[in-house]
Amino acid sequence: MTDHLMSTTALSPVDPLKADFRVFLYRVWEHLNLPRPTDVQYDIARYLQHGPKRCIIEAFRGVGKSWVTSAFVCWLLYCNPQLNILVVSASKLRADDFTTFTLRLINDMPELRHLMPGSGQRNSKVAFDVGPARASHAPSVKSVGITGQLAGSRADVIIADDIEIPNNSATEGMRTKLSEAVKEFDAILKPDGRIIYLGTPQTEMSLYNKLPQRGYSMRVWPARYPTAERVAKYGGRLAPRVLSLLSGNPMLVEHSVDPARFSDVDLMEREASYGRSGFALQFMLDTSLSDADRFPLKVADLLVMDVDGDVAPEKVVWGRDGNRNLLSDLYNVSFDGDYFWSPMGYSGERRPYTGSVLVVDPSGRGTDETGVCVAKVLNSQIFIPHLSGLRGGYTDENLQAIADLAKLHKVNVVLIESNFGDGMFGRLLQPFLTRTYPVTIEEVRHSKQKELRIIDTLEPVMNQHRLVIDRSVIEEDSRSVKDLPAEEALTYQLIYQMTRITRDRGALRHDDRLDVLAMAVAYWSEAMGREQDEGIADERFEALKRNVEQTLTNTLKGWTTLALQSHNDAPAPGHGHQDGGTIFNDW
Repeated sequence: MTDHLMSTTALSPVDPLKADFRVFLYRVWEHLNLPRPTDVQYDIARYLQHGPKRCIIEAFRGVGKSWVTSAFVCWLLYCNPQLNILVVSASKLRADDFTTFTLRLINDMPELRHLMPGSGQRNSKVAFDVGPARASHAPSVKSVGITGQLAGSRADVIIADDIEIPNNSATEGMRTKLSEAVKEFDAILKPDGRIIYLGTPQTEMSLYNKLPQRGYSMRVWPARYPTAERVAKYGGRLAPRVLSLLSGNPMLVEHSVDPARFSDVDLMEREASYGRSGFALQFMLDTSLSDADRFPLKVADLLVMDVDGDVAPEKVVWGRDGNRNLLSDLYNVSFDGDYFWSPMGYSGERRPYTGSVLVVDPSGRGTDETGVCVAKVLNSQIFIPHLSGLRGGYTDENLQAIADLAKLHKVNVVLIESNFGDGMFGRLLQPFLTRTYPVTIEEVRHSKQKELRIIDTLEPVMNQHRLVIDRSVIEEDSRSVKDLPAEEALTYQLIYQMTRITRDRGALRHDDRLDVLAMAVAYWSEAMGREQDEGIADERFEALKRNVEQTLTNTLKGWTTLALQSHNDAPAPGHGHQDGGTIFNDW
């Protein structure tokens, strides 16, 4: 703790309640007629007392971290009644429950009764003062929801208790709103104050996993001693006590970290009830299983190569061979462990594409982009030589750029999403195509929920490794947003959209580039009904058939010429051969 918050903690070395919060916690548990605090609860208590100014406590469900922290608030006021403490939760009700329990302890415990609010002081579950507190605009303890009135508050300590829940973090827009809301803490916090987060992450994109980039320290207490693989996933955030005990006795792996609270059998029952991914998230604080199920599109399923504009290999072979075809130099905004890979190899000859389409997903003049994608097909493989997002809506520059792309890639058709403006974009584009590259325009209209349509279209094609993307598309994807703020730039990138989309409505703030890719893949979906190898076999059969026919034709012509020549050179009847037309007649 800082000197400011400890200003009265060490005044009386004979008062063990002030000297060590763990002693105070034992007394609170004794007052509540609870068994002595568990070793994990004592470990959390020690971190609360001696932890850094900005910290995050992640502990398994049911460990009692909120109860321990309520006792910590009482201890802080017991040590220094002049402190102002703000409790923030996802909902106002949750924050009120925290402060209600804190006030109840102050009213009921003999050691804390001198802190009871006096006459004329605030005294409610929303906000209360402690007896010795001097007059102040800010109450000793105040509760507020994260979407409530934070501005105007002042605090020495901010307790963010379960500030992230599924209802406020399910979509990109919700997560962004929450991330922005907690920035207000820095305006509220007094100099030399503390911010303490308590919670359970929902996904790898959890606010708690982003806070370390803002200077926060995180400590994790899982329900079971983790395997070596899981220890690595915690990235050095595993509680030192847990790691020390595990290092001293590897046989503890998969056994309960807090057997006084949850036995191994109890944890097995909870795992069966929650399911594997739910247990990993709520008790092991491991988001990887949850993310694997929640985010179905992986860049590792793509094939990344230089895509030629006119021809392609008959078959591009997907595979991962150590570092040999790992594209580690490509800028990658996907999740940890999800990498780009080049093809393992190629089979067959290089042949012209059997079709080419340019797909446009129009936008207005707002912050959305006009998505543009060129997709070519050969043997049930879809090749993407170009994909971009055009800002500015339906300007002449954008319309001409689309027409130029159609000409450059010799597309057979231009496909436009007609939901925007009821087909207006197509009518605006037509004159530019007429002048630059006359080609048919087709329109498509969608009614299915966008997120479901995108995932249902792309997931099977990517899982079968039939989507081939030009390397330059990925390089330009990151270059094209460098003029935007870092937090905003990510949301416009194709790869970010691809790896963050879920089946939840509104999962992404922007999805223009991913949506136009899904439209292009959907256009060629009929080609997916034919296996690649069948396509190659058909092509080879047709080529062989043509070769045989050509060979027979050439041979027949040669024989015919030879026969005619022999006939012309034969002696006249009665001179030499008696059967001068034998050769010709045989043919």
